[in-house]
Amino acid sequence: MSAPRVVVVGAGIVGAACARALALAGARVVVCAKSVAGGATAAGMGHLVVMDDSEAQFALCRYSQGLWDELATSLPAEGEFLRCGTLWVAADEEEMAEVERKRAFYAERGIAAHVLDERGLAEEEPNLRRGLAGGLVLPTDSVIYPPVAARFLLDEAVRHGAEVRLGVPVTALDGRRATLADGTRVEGDVTVNAAGAMAPALTPGLPVRPRKGHLVITDRYPAFMRHQIIELGYLKNAHHSEADSVAFNVQPRLTGQLLLGSSRQFDCDTSAIDHGILGRMVERALEYVPGLARLSAIRAWTGLRAATPDSLPLIGRHAGEPGPYLATGHEGLGITTSLGTAELLADLVLGRPTAIPSAPYSPSRFEVARHAG
Repeated sequence: MSAPRVVVVGAGIVGAACARALALAGARVVVCAKSVAGGATAAGMGHLVVMDDSEAQFALCRYSQGLWDELATSLPAEGEFLRCGTLWVAADEEEMAEVERKRAFYAERGIAAHVLDERGLAEEEPNLRRGLAGGLVLPTDSVIYPPVAARFLLDEAVRHGAEVRLGVPVTALDGRRATLADGTRVEGDVTVNAAGAMAPALTPGLPVRPRKGHLVITDRYPAFMRHQIIELGYLKNAHHSEADSVAFNVQPRLTGQLLLGSSRQFDCDTSAIDHGILGRMVERALEYVPGLARLSAIRAWTGLRAATPDSLPLIGRHAGEPGPYLATGHEGLGITTSLGTAELLADLVLGRPTAIPSAPYSPSRFEVARHAG
């Protein structure tokens, strides 16, 4: 049987990773996209983190982080791979209880993590305000610069035979062809919808909603922060609410700059900066790091994340016939989970066994829930 011809729609980090994984496996790949590394890839923080909101989320994050670690030495210097670790900060004793829960969760699964008390926290990050209860350090987490990483992955796909068609957006998609805005049809044996927040426009009915976020980047202040730092309140402020939310999140870059987040707003499809939300986000950061007020911010921007109701991506064949394969709905974890998503997607397309169970990410889970309801 000849290698399948696969049309991948989208050249953000997830689409680029899928193209690479399929091309490496011998598929004949065509990537169709308006541009490379746009959308959430251009706007994201680039945190490679193992999250623990659910077993399925943990499994995909851990699988993906291992793949990133293997790839790290091959990335170009401009990819800014930095193993800075993640520091989850606890403001009070209630959040310290969450620190201990997280530590136990990671320990049971072989992930290095250690607890800091108030004094240890001050020693690790002197610019945090005094009086915080403590924190949890995950030393194996990293950061990258997503646009460069996405271009690298796409270049790898091309090196292994993939064709890339840029400049003309895809306006329609089914299981065997993509139709471009100029009327061109790109035929394949199967297609992959990796269009991020725009995926529902090509595959109507997907349970994917845009979730807008703001980021700010500073001038260069080397060693101001050592870790990616996230408040533990992030879990309740950002993930488990339909309302607009902000939470403290700061990331050091190899350039010496700091990337400051984060905010979340549902169903905002404009890239315009919401100055009210941005102000709340900065105020929240200053509560944790008062010294940020002395630093110069050089740019602020927004991006749209593709969110699903259960915070897990859609990876696999769409239920419609003949439906495309889906690789979307990653929300804030698309950078982390892109490589794992790509391997699962390639395995499913090519009929190979998967390294981790794929069922938790199957698009069919929402079909089952809808019919049950």
